[in-house]
Amino acid sequence: MQRIFSIAGTFPFLIAVFLNAFVDLGHKIVIQNTVFKMYDGTEQVILTAIVNGLILLPFILLFSPVGFASDRFAKTSVMRGAAWLAVALTCGITVCYMLGWFWVSFGMTFLLAVQSAFYSPAKYGYIKVFYGKERLAEVNGVVQAVSIVAILLGTLMFSILFELWFPSGATAESQILQAIVPVGFVLVACSLLEVWMIYRLPNPETPDATLTFDTREYLSGRLLKANVAPIWRREVIRLSIIGLAVFWSIGQVMLAAFPAFAKAQTSETNTIIIQAIIAASGLGIAIGSGVASRVSRNYIETGLIPFGALGIAIGLFVLPGLESLSLMALCFFVIGLAGGLFIVPLNAMIQYHAEEGALGRTLSLSNYLQNISMLFFLLLSILASILNISDVFLLRVICAISLFNALYFICKIKQIRRFGCVGNN
Repeated sequence: MQRIFSIAGTFPFLIAVFLNAFVDLGHKIVIQNTVFKMYDGTEQVILTAIVNGLILLPFILLFSPVGFASDRFAKTSVMRGAAWLAVALTCGITVCYMLGWFWVSFGMTFLLAVQSAFYSPAKYGYIKVFYGKERLAEVNGVVQAVSIVAILLGTLMFSILFELWFPSGATAESQILQAIVPVGFVLVACSLLEVWMIYRLPNPETPDATLTFDTREYLSGRLLKANVAPIWRREVIRLSIIGLAVFWSIGQVMLAAFPAFAKAQTSETNTIIIQAIIAASGLGIAIGSGVASRVSRNYIETGLIPFGALGIAIGLFVLPGLESLSLMALCFFVIGLAGGLFIVPLNAMIQYHAEEGALGRTLSLSNYLQNISMLFFLLLSILASILNISDVFLLRVICAISLFNALYFICKIKQIRRFGCVGNN
């Protein structure tokens, strides 16, 4: 791992990755915590699910243009453009806070996710372009760990700031937003620092200037079909995307259902505690990703995949029966730890086996299908709340899905091993 950090450009890249996740998370925490304070029961679950849905939609709607941008232009150029967009959006979000415009701020979550949709495939594509194939699993582990640490710290920091500035006795969302305007200034400052870091990145890439984007084909849906078909036919990419989609979809249901579940189970209303329990899963993912990175220094260790999937299923089986906040946090940590072991080799295999010149489209397809799956699971969460299906039942359902996922990858491990042991060993 020391070899990675000795490469010029690594620290600016990782800091930029950290700040991008940190900023995206900050605004989401403000909105989610406001919902948590002002709403209960079904309304709370539905609005929380909608917030997460707004974050997912740009990855679905913009699949083709995002993939084109990442293949047509240098990855650093795409990341710079996304970072400048984040600066403009955080300035707009801060103004919304000042004016107390809750529902406009709620909608700005979607626009902030648009810049993430362009940033994500460029970020992961840059790993392959800059570090080479032989370091894919190792660098992916580091990037995943940094992203999760950003989410972990962001969750705690923005929840603490939210509670610190939360106006006692607030009766309207506008009162809350106007009290936490300083959070907006933090978001703007972090966005500007991210821009500076991205401008310090080396650009080892010569983009393909011959690529063109057919708007008519895109609007008709034919471009989507043309981009998806050749990539989806590759078995290793298909298996990896399925695994990632199931993992992150389960996570979406947990995020939507857990706050209401914990509130009903323990009567806890402090957002710092609730978000800290959820953040324990982030700490687990960071540590699990670090372990996967170390184990996969010279190859992609595919044996971690079924092991991680089984750990997730066990954690979800235990969670609904817990009544202690500390045990819930421990359970979230174990689920995250197993998740880190599970997702790092899957991400690395997608990048390694992507065809030359189609890396951006392959990564965009991965995001696209994962986000469709997550949105579907969120819609099921909303439907379950409307039908008054208990949060405990929802957690049991995703436990069954994760167990099926684990058994699926245990059965597929021989096929996966054919693709995984790559590198310079």
